[in-house]
Amino acid sequence: MLSYRHLFHAGNFADVFKHALLVRLLAALARKAKPYCYLDTHAGTGRYDLAHAWAQKAREFEHGIARVWQRADVPAALAEYLALVRAGNPDGVLRRYPGSPCIARALLRPGDRMVLAELNRADFAELAEHFAGDRQVQVRRMDGFEALGAFLPPQERRGLVLIDSSFDRAGEFARIAAALAGAYRRWATGVYAVWYPIAAPPAVRRFEREVAETGIRRILQLELTVAPERGADAPPAGRMHGCGMLVVNPPWRLDEEAGPLLDWLRGALAQDGRGASAVRWLVPE
Repeated sequence: MLSYRHLFHAGNFADVFKHALLVRLLAALARKAKPYCYLDTHAGTGRYDLAHAWAQKAREFEHGIARVWQRADVPAALAEYLALVRAGNPDGVLRRYPGSPCIARALLRPGDRMVLAELNRADFAELAEHFAGDRQVQVRRMDGFEALGAFLPPQERRGLVLIDSSFDRAGEFARIAAALAGAYRRWATGVYAVWYPIAAPPAVRRFEREVAETGIRRILQLELTVAPERGADAPPAGRMHGCGMLVVNPPWRLDEEAGPLLDWLRGALAQDGRGASAVRWLVPE
């Protein structure tokens, strides 16, 4: 786990998918005046320099945020997310990419707060430095799954939990399913967003069954693939060709909003139109 560094992948198609949906989830929470808490279990460094040697190694951002950040034909549901990316690159040159902590911080209202958990020592130090002195942000060096037990339920009784594991150790799908079940028992009314890769579809199907068997209701499943799973145009072995997100207790009409949004992203990010998007209920009410 500690060997994973997101800077190698910052701004890729999976980040675009994940962060576009994150903005919509936080915007939905802000429709009500009551404050909310945002908990990020695998926060990373918070922001990423795309000119860094690690980001330049595979240049994954070229097939992600670089394809969409300055397009004029984006759907309204994507506009706020892309505006945040452009705000971090005011000279019009794509150099910086905001991670989920910076995106969430930009959307917090005065009464809202967020808790960021990061276990990697170096990433934690950078994250803590970035938010030093910010009274609305609590940064903790700890395992993300332990953070679920430590900070749920939040005092606000409203909020969003982003579970965004690195998936670089065995058994992560099962670990997430168990952690989600435990968190839900503590706080059944919270919104949970669980990101996952589609690099091994059989493992994803097992994960779906494990989550469905928890007894949690109202789980919306969102997926985006940008390349074929097999064939000459498939990604290299071990590289994602798609990703997904499970949303527990999704905001009203998120399923209707997400469909057109993901369709647009599929058209913008898929290789030669060989991608796909899906919005379906894994578990209905």
